[in-house]
Amino acid sequence: MSGAYTGTTRLARLALRRDRVQLPVWILSTVALGAFASSAIDTQYPTEADRVAVLRVAVDTPGLLMFRAAPTGTSDGQMTVFGILAFLALMAGFMSTLAVIRHTRQNEETGRAEMIGATAVGRHASLTAALVVVVGANIALAALIGLTLAGGGEPVAGSFAAGAGVGAAGTSFAAIAAVVAQLTQGARAANGLAAAAVGTGYLIRGLADAFGEVHPDGYTMSSAWPSWLSPIGWTMQVRPFAGDRWWVLALPLAFLGIMTAVAFALTARRDVGMGLFPDRPGPARASSALLSPLGLAWRLQRGTVLGWAVTIAAFGLLVGSIANAVKDQLATNENVTGTLDDLAGGGGHEVMDTFFAAMMATIGMLVAGFLVQALLRVRAEEASGRAEAVLATATGRLTWLGSHVVVATTGAVGMLGLAAVSIGLVYGASVDDLAGQTGHLAGTASLQLPAVLTLAGLAMALFGLVPRIAVGLTWFGFALSFVLGPYGSLFGVPEAVREISPFSHIPAVPADATAAPIVVMSAVALALGGAGLILFRRRNLIS
Repeated sequence: MSGAYTGTTRLARLALRRDRVQLPVWILSTVALGAFASSAIDTQYPTEADRVAVLRVAVDTPGLLMFRAAPTGTSDGQMTVFGILAFLALMAGFMSTLAVIRHTRQNEETGRAEMIGATAVGRHASLTAALVVVVGANIALAALIGLTLAGGGEPVAGSFAAGAGVGAAGTSFAAIAAVVAQLTQGARAANGLAAAAVGTGYLIRGLADAFGEVHPDGYTMSSAWPSWLSPIGWTMQVRPFAGDRWWVLALPLAFLGIMTAVAFALTARRDVGMGLFPDRPGPARASSALLSPLGLAWRLQRGTVLGWAVTIAAFGLLVGSIANAVKDQLATNENVTGTLDDLAGGGGHEVMDTFFAAMMATIGMLVAGFLVQALLRVRAEEASGRAEAVLATATGRLTWLGSHVVVATTGAVGMLGLAAVSIGLVYGASVDDLAGQTGHLAGTASLQLPAVLTLAGLAMALFGLVPRIAVGLTWFGFALSFVLGPYGSLFGVPEAVREISPFSHIPAVPADATAAPIVVMSAVALALGGAGLILFRRRNLIS
């Protein structure tokens, strides 16, 4: 092995040891989700007529295609691809980007890379080891998805084509993360950019499917050309169970080679611990607001808060703008109404109440994602040593951590309100009931808060108890809540298992709200958050 790659094997073994829990959890949960979805097809859509009816509504409802995919047929395998494959690719993307950043940029930020670099380690060894581990994880994921689908009775070629498509998406995003890791000085910023790349890839795929070409049969589609610009779009273009176009996998392989070469070139042009985009120097004199822990927490969190707020507002405006078109479709199709009713928590309400409750469930999960990201910022502050510098002053531990909790939870409450206002403004104006619709949506949005805060409490408890693995475990808990909660019925998750997610206990509309689940979830959130504060106060700081 040339000098630039000396030590790659040992670093790969070290990375595997560090990820001996996180990577298997990601892989097995993704495979299990695919297995649940595949096994539920016959139950959800038992007849050919049921499947055709659902697909006809889907091709006429761009909003549904954003969350599903362009349908290619009515076989069990094709319905599985329609329902879940894009989401599996999304999970593979997040797994891959987090792992690559963890073993590259995070190692530099915490000083581990400098310590390792003092030994006989080549310039490119760390990045190569990270890519070897993550590519290997995606190969394992692809193989397990293929074996699971084939074991469930699906055609072998299509099963492994589906698995290969998911693994190829994860590998492509790993390559993007390898480049992003060279650009910024902080792991948090690198993770943010990489996550934005994954989200953008999913959005491009969704738009390409939503505005694709409907075939003459009226229920199958071909994606629009932007699908070829997204790694998740490449997954769908493989077309498992509908032609199995293996040649498409040449695109992610070529992409991996090109992006890896770019990452190596960038690695050679920068110093360890530095990024190609240097941190912007602040003003010579700090604002008076920074003299308080709360002001410092806001300064650190404001970019995250504003970015998520814009995303939530844009999503709300989109939901409000398509509401009338969806109303016409829901009024004539019981299959889709039933699906949305499950997503909304059940109850058989009026079609628009069901639609808005389903959309608010999605928004609630987005807000929970913001809250988890904002609260886990404290772990980055601790690992980097900045928290130690702050706590060396008169600022106490509870004050420091509590300030971040206040900023994050206030932002979450504001985003739920923003979602209600943005939907209500557009839809309320179209039905000439601005105040009434906005008020009703505000009540629907408020029902999401106890479940959102429960995830916040989980993040705090894990931060206090197991700080080194708190980030991975918290995001896994978030993904599990997403899968088991509002989308559990779509993925065929059994009812008893879905009860694990706090989002499974949210009523569809304020009129259905009872005190018991709200009180219990609020109590759980407070208990977990309080435990996290106490545990953090009693333990040592861990870099």
